[in-house]
Amino acid sequence: MKEVVHIGSRATPGPDLQELLARVARGDQEAFASVYDVVAGPVLGVVRRVLRDHAQSEEVAQEVLVEVWRTAPRYRKALGTAMNWVLTLAHRRAVDRVRSVEAAAARDHKAALLAQTPEFDEVSEQVEARFEREQVRRCLRGLTETQRQSVTLAYYRGLTHRQVAELLALPLGTVKTRLRDGLIRLRDCMGVSA
Repeated sequence: MKEVVHIGSRATPGPDLQELLARVARGDQEAFASVYDVVAGPVLGVVRRVLRDHAQSEEVAQEVLVEVWRTAPRYRKALGTAMNWVLTLAHRRAVDRVRSVEAAAARDHKAALLAQTPEFDEVSEQVEARFEREQVRRCLRGLTETQRQSVTLAYYRGLTHRQVAELLALPLGTVKTRLRDGLIRLRDCMGVSA
């Protein structure tokens, strides 16, 4: 039978991480210090592979270790090893950070695009509205007197066709015809397509 030879210091069994987590779940700070010593390096390694940024990796690794302290009672031996549980927490937290950074970048990009959008130009809007009013007045002057009266009463004063007919002492059909003819002439004058 061959003898196993160890080169250097003798292999010593590491602390039982599952037992340490059980003690951490009960609030044992010394056990947490031991857990920290065992998992801090691997946690930082997992996080750094995902984030690729040293400063953010250290920050996220610290968040993971705080999460281990807070959530140690949730660890279930039946679902996997303690190290895998801790490294899963680390990976999830690192992926969450990547998503958060990407979402922030997208929000910043959208905000930058909105900042480049020209603001509402009140002066040009007023000029355009004045031009349209002048065009409507000019076109109204091109209608016959009865067409202009019918359109003005119906569309500027808000009267119904029947009310316009009563006010002008004309048959309802005559008022409707004048309104229709007047609106057609207005449309043509303003260059609006049907």
